[in-house]
Amino acid sequence: MTAVVASSGNGGPLTRKGRKRRTRKTSTRPLLGLAGIIGFLLVWEAIPRIGIVNPEFLPPASEVLIVFVQNLGLTAFWVAVMQTLISWGLGLAIATVAALVLGLTIGSSNFLRKATHSTIEFLRPIPSVALIPLAVLLFGVDRGSALLLVIYASFWQVLIQVLYGVADVDTVANDTAKSYGLGRLARVRYVVWPTALPYIMTGVRLAAAVALILAITAELIIGNPGLGHQIALAQSGAAIAPMYALVLATGMIGVVINFGMRLIERKFLAWHSSIRGEAIV
Repeated sequence: MTAVVASSGNGGPLTRKGRKRRTRKTSTRPLLGLAGIIGFLLVWEAIPRIGIVNPEFLPPASEVLIVFVQNLGLTAFWVAVMQTLISWGLGLAIATVAALVLGLTIGSSNFLRKATHSTIEFLRPIPSVALIPLAVLLFGVDRGSALLLVIYASFWQVLIQVLYGVADVDTVANDTAKSYGLGRLARVRYVVWPTALPYIMTGVRLAAAVALILAITAELIIGNPGLGHQIALAQSGAAIAPMYALVLATGMIGVVINFGMRLIERKFLAWHSSIRGEAIV
């Protein structure tokens, strides 16, 4: 009798029993995630109820969730969400395009890679929040100040991954492409891009989270319109439960963004061994 086997994630054989085990593990992950959320909310509910923290400073989760649900029916809430997402999306898109162009250009040249290494390592660790005074001087409280912070923070996440991806290109494959007469653009398309794409998707996914953080930070500190500005207004007005409800909304947006990026990653990298058989979490 012939054994039924399939390819595992690491290239080895995977029996039918192994596939069932993986299916069970995949199906239980959402349940474990839901259990974790419920446990967190129960702990949050209990802490102010039993007096560990003053309820004036940390309302019970039930009160915050009621305000959160009420916000879903308010036009002002969705306007703030849209303003935050516009800053996030524009900044992430600009940073990604700029990082792809510069990363592929620098990574394809040993001279440029060596010449720019020190500059990149000097600029990359600078916190984006340190640029807030410059952003305010240049753009005031307009969206441009938020975009400056988002672009700067997101750019390095993608650029570094692009450089790693280009450096990982097989030199034999690249030399073979040259010997067959492929030009620079053709080599980028058929040799460099498939190798670098997993790195690029990782960089974009990381940059998406960083971009959201900086968009909300700019709204909190600078006063750009959006959820961050609404959080600052609620805090200054001592509306504690609404403030936590808005913070909870930013967390939900982060979860949705991460889930969306994982879907995109799986779509574009369905052929890659790191994605096959992986569950979205």
